Amino acid sequence: MTSLSGKTLFITGASRGIGKAIALRAARDGANVVVAAKTVEPHPKLPGTIHTAAEEIEAAGGQALALQVDIRDEDRVAEAVAQAVDHFGGLDVLVNNASAIFLAPTEDTPMKRYDLMQEVNARGTFVCTQAAIPHLAEGDNPHVLTLSPPLELSPRWLGPHVAYTLSKYGMSLLTLGFAAELAQRGIAANGLWPRTVIDTAALQVLGDRFPPSSRRTPQIVADAAHAILTRPSGECTGNLFIDEEVLREEGVEDFARYAVEPGGELAQDLFVE
Repeated sequence: MTSLSGKTLFITGASRGIGKAIALRAARDGANVVVAAKTVEPHPKLPGTIHTAAEEIEAAGGQALALQVDIRDEDRVAEAVAQAVDHFGGLDVLVNNASAIFLAPTEDTPMKRYDLMQEVNARGTFVCTQAAIPHLAEGDNPHVLTLSPPLELSPRWLGPHVAYTLSKYGMSLLTLGFAAELAQRGIAANGLWPRTVIDTAALQVLGDRFPPSSRRTPQIVADAAHAILTRPSGECTGNLFIDEEVLREEGVEDFARYAVEPGGELAQDLFVE
C-alpha cells in the first residue's frame, strides 16, 4: 500500500503544526481527515483553527470534518469518534498528536502544569485510543500512531524536566502496550519522534534557543508518518520510530528540503541520543 486514498484519519491537535502537516499529507492522497482540536476561534499567539485546517485539507484534495475536542474529556472524545465514524463510514487511523509541554525542574513545575501534561499526553493518548479501538478493528489496515519519543532512560533526559519526560514516556509505554494488546486484532501501534527540532508553535515555550537555521519543517514528520501508515499493520507494529530513520528506509537520501533555512546546523530534539 502506498496511498491513504479513501482512508479515514482521526488526528488530535490537527489545527496546526505537526498534526496539520500529517493531515495535509494524507489529504494529498484523497484521505478523509477528522481535525480534532480545541481551537475554534483564532488564538492571539498561535496560528490556525480547526476550521482553517479543514479548509486547507479540502484544498489539498481530501475531505475534512472539523470537531472541537478537548482530549481530557473522555465523553467528548467518544462522541467525536462516533461522529467521525458516522460521517465517513468508518475509521482506519488514529494519530495521537495533541500534547502539552512545560520544561522545568521539579521545584519550578506548578502542579497545574504537571496535571495538564499528564492529562493531555499520557491520559489523552489512552482515552483516544480506547474510544477508537472498536472502530479501528473494523477498518482497513488500521494504525494507531502516537507522537512519542524513544525510551532513553538516561539522566540526561530524566533529570532536567521530570514531569514532561514522564508524560511523554507514558505515551511511548502506552504505544508498546497497545501494540502487544491489539496485535491479534490486526491493529498496529507505533510511536514517531523527530530527530531534530521541528519548526512549530511549541518552540515558543523554549524562547530563542533554536534559531530558524537549526530547525526542520513539520513536513519531515508528516512524510515519515505517511510511510508508516501505508505499511501493513500486521507487519509494522510495536516500534518507536525516528522520522529520519523511517525515511531512509524508504530510500530518501536528501534531507535538505526539510530545512527551514538550508545550510544551518540542525539542533537535536529531546530524547534523541
